[in-house]
Amino acid sequence: MAAVKNRNTKPEVCVRKALFKIGLRYRVNVKKLPGSPDIVLPKYKTAIFVHGCYWHGHKNCKKQIKPNTNKDFWDNKIQKNKSRDKEVQSELSKLNWKVLIVWECELRNSRSFNITIDKIVNEIVSIK
Repeated sequence: MAAVKNRNTKPEVCVRKALFKIGLRYRVNVKKLPGSPDIVLPKYKTAIFVHGCYWHGHKNCKKQIKPNTNKDFWDNKIQKNKSRDKEVQSELSKLNWKVLIVWECELRNSRSFNITIDKIVNEIVSIK
């Protein structure tokens, strides 16, 4: 567990690079906002969370495989993560921030990656 990164993961870095290439400027892990979002676009008042499918309990995803040992512990941990995610999204919405969730599985291959980045950009552009 100590080797599991919570910042600057490969999926996060890929999304950040794609946004930068498009010309969108952002901040990383803004601690002043609830949940310290992975990517923050202050100009568009948008917070982006890049969720790992396993750690955040992505439904119907191949990466959401239940472990064979210590099942109660892991079920409890993932359930807490999911409830914390909902709470953070609610807090950000109350502060009039747009919240976008990007799942790790959406970034697996170049086709789905490009579709996901296009969705993000369309959501951001629709705000302005």
